[in-house]
Amino acid sequence: MPRDRRTAKSIRVLLAEDQGMMRGALALLLGMEPDIQVVAQVGDGDAIVDAALTHRPDVALLDIELPGMSGLDAAAELRDQAPDCRVLILTTFGRPGYLRRAMEAGAAGFLVKDGPVEELAASIRRVLTGETVIDPALAAAALSAGPNPLTARECDVLRASADGATVADVADRLHLSESTVRNYLSAAIGKTGTRNRTEAVRAARQQGWL
Repeated sequence: MPRDRRTAKSIRVLLAEDQGMMRGALALLLGMEPDIQVVAQVGDGDAIVDAALTHRPDVALLDIELPGMSGLDAAAELRDQAPDCRVLILTTFGRPGYLRRAMEAGAAGFLVKDGPVEELAASIRRVLTGETVIDPALAAAALSAGPNPLTARECDVLRASADGATVADVADRLHLSESTVRNYLSAAIGKTGTRNRTEAVRAARQQGWL
């Protein structure tokens, strides 16, 4: 891009996306905007906070499902460690529960990846003015879906069970008794309206509760 197209003060953007081709394409397209500069790119959630502290972006674009720390957990970390950095969650999966968790983590916006880059660039500018930017269809879906019925501990137990771990394994990981784990699993199965913990994990993920 010709240097004279740049504004005097470019918006500094950190981009976290695990798919290299997607990350590169998005960085290239955003870089074509005269007032946006992608100053850091990472493909792992655990690298987000360090990159933000090093490069001091104005806005962090975070995918949710990343290796290591999720984009939602990273958003909460950025809120504490880099409070001047505004966070936009950008994801393929427009799940209602994800939106609620993103807002709770302090994100300034939540967008799905299939929108045009011009809208993304406009959203980056908007969050810097203090606006909250949310995909309208996703906002409507989140309202109709209602809040997450699972407690934090029920979510912990479902996550620990997701890889097929036994009740004993889950109890050991979470420092709980086996009977307590069974109680949490039973409650989660009931609240998700499913027949077993495998279905409960699937249903909770589909809603974005995990």
